[in-house]
Formats: sequence, C-alpha cells, structure tokens
Amino acid sequence: MPDVEFQANGGTAPGYLAEPGSGSGPGVVVLQEWWGVDEHIRDVCDRFANEGFFALAPDLYRGETTDQPDEAQQKMMALSMDDAEKDMRGAVDFLAAHDRVEGSRIGSVGFCLGGGLAVWAATINDKVGAVVTYYYVMPHGRPDFAEIKAPVQGHFGTQDEFVLVGPAKNLERELHHASGRDVKFYFYEGAGHAFFNDTNRLGTYDKDHADASWERTIEFLRSNLET
Repeated sequence: MPDVEFQANGGTAPGYLAEPGSGSGPGVVVLQEWWGVDEHIRDVCDRFANEGFFALAPDLYRGETTDQPDEAQQKMMALSMDDAEKDMRGAVDFLAAHDRVEGSRIGSVGFCLGGGLAVWAATINDKVGAVVTYYYVMPHGRPDFAEIKAPVQGHFGTQDEFVLVGPAKNLERELHHASGRDVKFYFYEGAGHAFFNDTNRLGTYDKDHADASWERTIEFLRSNLET
C-alpha cells in the first residue's frame, strides 16, 4: 500500500508514498493544496515516481479532503503551523533515511498552500536541497528565509487573481536577498491560479503551461538532487 506512517517529532504522521519502478532514486516531499491530499496530489506523487523519484505527500489534514472552497479555506486557516512543521520535518527525515533514496538532500515541492509550505520546509530542515513553489500562498505568516540552504524555483501565472505578478516578483527578490541562494521564478502568460492542476475547480488548468512547468521542475530537481 502506498499509504505510510512516518516519525514526526516523537509521534507518527500519515502520508502517501509513491516509489519509482527502478527501486531507487532521489526523494521529494510533495505539499498539498488547500483541498488536502486528494487524488490530484496522489497523482502528482505517482508522476514523480514515474520520473524516478520517491515522492511523499504528508497528510496535513489527517485523511480529510474537500472539494468545497469555503471548507478548504477553513481547513487551511485552521492548520497549525507547529503541527505542519513537525510533519514536514518528519517527511524530509523519512526520505533522507530511506535505504533506497539516493543522495543526501531532499526536494520540497508544493502547490498554492503547499507552495508556501514547500519554502517553509526548507527553513526548518537543512536536508532540503531544492525547492519548487507553484503559486505560493502562505496565510500563516512567513518563516526566516535566511534559513533556506537550497535553490528555489517558482511557477506563477500572469493572470492569477490570488497571487499577483508584482507580489510574486517581490517574493522572488526577497528569497534571493535573504537566503543568498539561486532563485528563479517563471511566469506563464495568460495562466490563472492552479494552472497545473488538471482537476481544478477554477477552470484554469492549462496543459501547455502545466507541461512546461513540469519539465522545468523535473530538470531542476534532478540537477540538484541526483548524485
């Protein structure tokens, strides 16, 4: 079964783990959108496995998902960052210690809420060696970007009503200035929020932009994580 339990600050946390057919490869933590670890996030993990990665999505909502925006927003706002930090730190440590995960550094990738969390994860665990943030959203403040010890890649739509281009470019500059690491954001012309999500309820999925961002993501992770 792909569902796993991993150690998280003395307790355990659930998650969805997809493994590559080759039996070995680099590791990536996948952080959920505000909907939870739904079929889309599981599919993203499976896609990473098809590309040769171990992909673990920690289940921050403990098995709960929703397809209703109001409920999703409530769940996102109710999320305890103390608990989320424990889960993310534990997920990174789980992959780093896995006997078939190659390399000493783990990737963190996330979408919307998870895009913010992917960056956050890199500030609390120095085993994170590459960060990919899709349309970064983080309603719970911000961590200390100076603690990031990994390059960051970002993907944003120019027509995103939730994450405007100006603030996204400011974030790019802030991340680079604070961390001193390479930070590169890509902006996809005409793309809206959640353009990568082929199940999204906004009707903004864009296959061409999704495919282009995925290719960049895979290349970036391989170049920074593979031994």
